Amino acid sequence: MKSSEMNADLYCITCNGETPHIISYVNGNLESVKCEECERGMKIQRDIMKEFYKEVYDRISTKPSRITTEYKEDLSGFLYKLPVRVISKPYRMISDLNHSRKVIKQFKR
Repeated sequence: MKSSEMNADLYCITCNGETPHIISYVNGNLESVKCEECERGMKIQRDIMKEFYKEVYDRISTKPSRITTEYKEDLSGFLYKLPVRVISKPYRMISDLNHSRKVIKQFKR
């Protein structure tokens, strides 16, 4: 899961004017908007675990076609990089899972 934040000047009803806001996204979808001056915010209600499961399913289900495309484009490069990728895959998966856990914990509040 990827989370990102963006700053923007938006009209705040409480402050009655344009003020800086923090806009948060999870996997490219709007998650929350918060005014930096009055701390008033709006959070989009969505099931973060459902988003996580959908992302994992999409990554797993498209893996065979991604591998096929990769080896058809450059077979020698694919075979050359394969041993390193096989060894490093568990570490990359653990890193991705830890990052996803942090994002889920942050937005589950």
